[in-house]
Amino acid sequence: MHSRTHKSLIDEVASNEDPAASASSMKNAGDAIPDIVIRRLPIYARSLQHLRHEGIDTVSSGDLGARLGVSAAQIRRDLSYFGEFGKQGKGYNVDYLLQQINSILGLEKDWAMALVGLGHLGRALLHYDELRDQGFCIQELFDHNPEKVGQKIDGSVIHDLDDLPRLLGEQNIRMAIIAVPARGAQEVADALVEAGVLAILNYAPIIVQVPPHVRIRHIDPVVALQSMTYYIENEQNVRPEPPDKEKSLG
Repeated sequence: MHSRTHKSLIDEVASNEDPAASASSMKNAGDAIPDIVIRRLPIYARSLQHLRHEGIDTVSSGDLGARLGVSAAQIRRDLSYFGEFGKQGKGYNVDYLLQQINSILGLEKDWAMALVGLGHLGRALLHYDELRDQGFCIQELFDHNPEKVGQKIDGSVIHDLDDLPRLLGEQNIRMAIIAVPARGAQEVADALVEAGVLAILNYAPIIVQVPPHVRIRHIDPVVALQSMTYYIENEQNVRPEPPDKEKSLG
């Protein structure tokens, strides 16, 4: 089950990279490490966490690759950007490699975040325990709807967007989630960038533009679903014909 889940994540990173992320990578072409490698590291870490929970102390690049549905060579190549973490013929120590990847990604500390948009999606994200469990703490809430401003959710106050620069500056928040309708997403992104945010996770169904120094990831489930309907629609055309029973019996 884990291998199928992680394989889908690897495929998504490799083939469904959003256009804005690709553009950002091009703009930052001077970076020593390709963005696609950085995007795969959390998937490796997740698999290592599963290995640790299973009581496995050592894993080879081949075994790790088999779980993820990728080649051992790709794993070794990705990790080589950051140093040598295993010994030939002995594999990787699971705890050590997980610790090193977490350190590379800065996951050894908690990250304060802002959430803009408290509709159904925003509220679901606010109550998504996995975010906090992994060290991503939504500390400030914002919405443009005056009927929502001033409301409290689990003790946190929803603020007006006009308060965003001041509150993000006071909390030194550098990460944010956008969960607003498409028509307001670019304005929100501009405000976040102006307030010093350096990383944005965008759930609005539109590609928003940010400066080259800001990292952005676009999450659009509708686009992901639409990219799969092609295969369902054309499945009959590629499905192999069943064997002719009469011929097979003859």
